[in-house]
Amino acid sequence: MVTKGTLEELLLLETSRRNTDLVADIIIRKPELFEELFSVFVRNEEPVSRRAAWVIDTVSEKHAGLIRPHLHEIIDLLPAFRHDGLKRHSMRILARSPLPSEIFLGELIRISFEWLLSPKESIAVKVHCMEILYRISQIEPDLKKELADSIEWRLNEESAGFKNLGQKMLKKLYFEIHNSTNPL
Repeated sequence: MVTKGTLEELLLLETSRRNTDLVADIIIRKPELFEELFSVFVRNEEPVSRRAAWVIDTVSEKHAGLIRPHLHEIIDLLPAFRHDGLKRHSMRILARSPLPSEIFLGELIRISFEWLLSPKESIAVKVHCMEILYRISQIEPDLKKELADSIEWRLNEESAGFKNLGQKMLKKLYFEIHNSTNPL
């Protein structure tokens, strides 16, 4: 039986896929514990919040409904995150979640461009930022050119993984930009 505090103890046992899956399985079987897990995540304390983020990311792949009420809260927290793991898992969650309301969309766009263009951010964070910005550009077409320019600007400075996705993204963006300005 998992009691209050035990969830945090489990998170602190070790950083491993096995432990993440163990805690995720507990949350999936007892969804009422999700709020406790989320409260550990929002504390933004190393290493427990990062480990909670990994579990939330894992759980939300199968049960997106648990994280949906908290998406705005995650966006609010993004500027406070310093650890790559918190950023990476948060952006991964946001990349596959419904886009936020207009009130939070501006902040998500700002942070996504900031992290995409930063030489200090990890490739994984940048890839999720690219994915989020591309999805937003589907409802805000004016972002397509800025996203394409940003990807081009970083292309020669990044890893092969970034270049691969960046070139694929640029191809889609250029096609969409060209076809939206030259309707048949």
